[in-house]
Amino acid sequence: MKPLLLLLALLTTAAAYLYFQGAAVNWPAFASMSAFYAVVYYVGARAAKRKENEENDADGMMLAGRNLPLWVAIFTMSATWVGGGFINGTAEYTATQGLLWVQAPWGYALSLVIGGLFFARTMRRNRYRTMLDPLEERYGKRMTAVLFLPALTGELFWTAAILTALGATFSTVLGIDLRTSIILSATIAVAYTALGGLWAVALTDVVQMLILLIGLAIIVPFALEYTGGLAATWEAYQLKFGAAASPFPSRAALGDNYWTWWDYALLLVFGGIPWQVYFQRVLSSRDENTAVRLSLIAGVVCLLAAVAPVLIGMVSATVDWTAIPAGAPADASATLPWVVRYLTNPVVSVIGLGAVAAAVMSSVDSSVLSASSMGIWNVYRPLVDPGLPDSKLAKLIQRCIWIVGVAATLIAFNVGSVYALWFLCSDFVYCLLFPALVCALFDPKANAYGALAGFLLAAFLRFGGGDATLGLPAYLSYPTDFPFRTVAMGSGLLAIMVVSRLWKKDGKGKKQEVESL
Repeated sequence: MKPLLLLLALLTTAAAYLYFQGAAVNWPAFASMSAFYAVVYYVGARAAKRKENEENDADGMMLAGRNLPLWVAIFTMSATWVGGGFINGTAEYTATQGLLWVQAPWGYALSLVIGGLFFARTMRRNRYRTMLDPLEERYGKRMTAVLFLPALTGELFWTAAILTALGATFSTVLGIDLRTSIILSATIAVAYTALGGLWAVALTDVVQMLILLIGLAIIVPFALEYTGGLAATWEAYQLKFGAAASPFPSRAALGDNYWTWWDYALLLVFGGIPWQVYFQRVLSSRDENTAVRLSLIAGVVCLLAAVAPVLIGMVSATVDWTAIPAGAPADASATLPWVVRYLTNPVVSVIGLGAVAAAVMSSVDSSVLSASSMGIWNVYRPLVDPGLPDSKLAKLIQRCIWIVGVAATLIAFNVGSVYALWFLCSDFVYCLLFPALVCALFDPKANAYGALAGFLLAAFLRFGGGDATLGLPAYLSYPTDFPFRTVAMGSGLLAIMVVSRLWKKDGKGKKQEVESL
């Protein structure tokens, strides 16, 4: 009962703060959301109790004792990908850019399928604990610490995008300011994750995924009433966006952005594979076949979960906002919460808010656990304390979860577009980490020298194109519509293979340690 009392104290404190600040809070909705958080936190706390009854080691914290049933694994895998960035970002780009540029849902779905077909079985068979373990085997601990940087950056950006999506929704539906809603949600998700590890994440994901799917399904019919139903909405959407209303690329629709479209598409498909949040579920499966099946099924679930956000985005793009007292969404990232708040009734809007909150928490908990697991297991343990026992390692992961959660929350305070940050989190992973993972698993001659050369070359080519989201200027003059991200990834992959074969100590392609790092 103690954790639940702490949660109630947190919610009461937040309510008192908002009241004395004179915020125009929708108190019935706030009470409903408090009840939702209490249920989720209770499930997470119960999972923590279950973990205490089992062996309290790193496998228990990171991999739920490698004992996740298939149905739980499918729920937690799907819920991890179908987060706040997924549903808010999909609605945002459907409403503002056209279906042609809504690439992330099918891109990430394909990444799960490809991961299941080509990566899952090998990873589970070798009983790794994290995605970075095969990199440590092949390249050594120091090079792995370098490769941890894009993995950590991806997780932080992913979490920040998710928290921003929730903050925008809370601000619109509850009347709570952005920072308060972000802090409240992040604190609750991080707390039960630190308590129960992967069991807490997996079991709460089951609850959250059900709420998400039901909540979004309820919203859509109410929203479509404002645009004359599905057929009328689709007709109006095609009229507004023309060729961009189709999800399939064409020269006519893309014009000077044809190769940029393919650059982003490949980024999402292959940049969605080298993630600890993905491999954590693969490695926690009971056996190899379960690992493959859960990846394939979760890919299908991701596609199905995108249907409702796409329809909500179409409604936002075609509805006559001048007839709505609140007017059009204040900014693009507010597309979904605006529809939830102003194109449904108060009861449905609260249900929709619960769906968004469920999506956010199901991804935040996974992301902070993944980053913390890699940080302690693959960086702190080998470089700082090689003799670290599993029992102490689990406690360090718990502490690191709080550090990662705070860092992601601070980034979320300064985010503009949810969708832009959602893309960015896979960008660096695709360019810098994917080549190293592929070679570690499938190229027996790859070594640390090649990995370092590939990393540096890919980084030089990728950052040479700059990045508007981070405010990084370009220092390489790429032609217009040049797929420099894919070129950077491919160059890094080729560099690993070539340098590994040219620079080796024993002539047998064994893993090498770059001592000078």
